[in-house]
Amino acid sequence: MPKTITKLLAAWKAKKDEFYTQLPDIDKELRHYKEHFKWKTVFCNCDDPYESNFFKYFASNFNFLWLKKLIATWYSTSPIAFTQLPLFEINWLENEKPRAYKIEINEVYDANEDWAVNLADIEHLLKTWKWKNKLTLLKWDWDFRSEESINLLKQSDIIVTNPPFSLFREYVAQLMKYEKKFLILWNMNAITYREIFPLLQRNQIWTWYWFNMSMVYKTPYENTLEQNRKFVKSKWYDPDKNFIKVPSVNRYTNLDTQKRHEDLILYKHYNPEEYPKYDNYNAINVDKVSEIPCDYDWFIWVPITFFDKYNPEQFDIIWQWQWNLYRELSDYWLSQQFVDDYYKSGQKWSIKADHPVLWYYDKNHIPVIPYMRIIIRRKK
Repeated sequence: MPKTITKLLAAWKAKKDEFYTQLPDIDKELRHYKEHFKWKTVFCNCDDPYESNFFKYFASNFNFLWLKKLIATWYSTSPIAFTQLPLFEINWLENEKPRAYKIEINEVYDANEDWAVNLADIEHLLKTWKWKNKLTLLKWDWDFRSEESINLLKQSDIIVTNPPFSLFREYVAQLMKYEKKFLILWNMNAITYREIFPLLQRNQIWTWYWFNMSMVYKTPYENTLEQNRKFVKSKWYDPDKNFIKVPSVNRYTNLDTQKRHEDLILYKHYNPEEYPKYDNYNAINVDKVSEIPCDYDWFIWVPITFFDKYNPEQFDIIWQWQWNLYRELSDYWLSQQFVDDYYKSGQKWSIKADHPVLWYYDKNHIPVIPYMRIIIRRKK
């Protein structure tokens, strides 16, 4: 294996990327996409079939969704390998030193004649119909960036998975490079990433039905507050179970849905007192997406939660505010007078003059620096 691959693999091992999505959450979302899966090859390229509920969902619903093929790949770098209740027993695989493998499902039927088609039939068919349904070792023990995985990606129509937390940008870049349809999960703040926001802006990707949700993941890590600080708040910490509740989880896709073509109902009218203008950008501020005025036709700064209601036929997405990107937009940055007023008002967020930040004074002349914003414009 090339040295560069070895280094990347070592870096990946150091990350905590094993978060297993619960089956009810998967079912709740994917039921909206049934028509997209008919006669398609689905590839779960970050999913151990022993543990992955994505694999279990598609294997169990293979015929209901009219799938052409289901592929799942697993890599032995996973710390959870063979430690949980397995989906099925594969003796020759468990006797092996942990190795990367793939499963290909081409046909599912009631193999054990129990009048039901379920995961027990998948196990039976893998053992008996090896020419139709295959479990084989992979040559390289690496992740979705391996040559083998990319070749499987090229064969597939739709990619569905919970990608590694530490490699999200790289994962999405690969999907876009090979022009694949996908359904993936990630944190809501991915909206602001340099690599992701332009895709949302150009309508190359969008959000799923369920937006900004708190989700409970199964993990192999000891559930201590110190280890999970980057993922959870202390009120969600459970010392007795390896479950972690993660806030602000979004789903991203490029499969079209009815939801993204529904108009946001606008009922409020513009008035200057309720919608203050920014001092350093010619646009008004709106704190709640539901309160976007129906009669204001210029630029509007809204929270990033706007993407949950975004209809490309109703709004244009102009830009976003981010510390680095905003340097290109700002006419002038934080003034010393604003900084002085900010601290006099009792606010404690650390700021200083000449930083590229959106700011305004509200109707009570209180200085305000809003949380992350995107700029939109209503289409006439």
